Amino acid sequence: METKNASRKRTATAKAKSERRPSIKKTAKTAAKKDAAKDLQDLFEDSLKDIYWAEKALVKALPLMMKNATDKKLINAIEKHLTETKVHVERLEDCFKALGKKAQAKKCDAMQGILEEGKSIIKETKPGAVRDAGIIAAAQKVEHYEIATYGTLAAFAKVLKEKKCLKNFIDTLGEEKKCDQLLSKIADTALNSKAE
Repeated sequence: METKNASRKRTATAKAKSERRPSIKKTAKTAAKKDAAKDLQDLFEDSLKDIYWAEKALVKALPLMMKNATDKKLINAIEKHLTETKVHVERLEDCFKALGKKAQAKKCDAMQGILEEGKSIIKETKPGAVRDAGIIAAAQKVEHYEIATYGTLAAFAKVLKEKKCLKNFIDTLGEEKKCDQLLSKIADTALNSKAE
């Protein structure tokens, strides 16, 4: 028969061993957190490649919009946005560099669809107020996509503690919102009344 003293020793030894090694539950939780962080990092980098493609495609598409617009304020707004978009591409390249990655684009189906729609509007309308209104609509769809994407990227960067990227995304997000507001103002004042 086991004595009380021997039983206490065995209990104390088992307790000491369990304190030295992490519990299976604790280890699984830590592993799950690491997997989630890796998954978020992968999603972040994938989204970064996506918007990089989108911004580069926009640099090519904006001159076509500018060429086909007739309203001076609209032409100036598109020209300003083209200049900003080139800076956005540079900021994204800085972010890739901060991550220790080579800047890499991944085809963005959403942006491609929006830009194709913009080209169709230009083809299907005559020069003038109606075409300008269509160009504004297409440009605002671009802005809304970019606002959503940069907002999401900023949230990811904050969680992942990517400070350089976060600052760049916040700066770009502010510029995208201002451009969207400017396009709304142009549409509200001159173009929509002319298109009626």
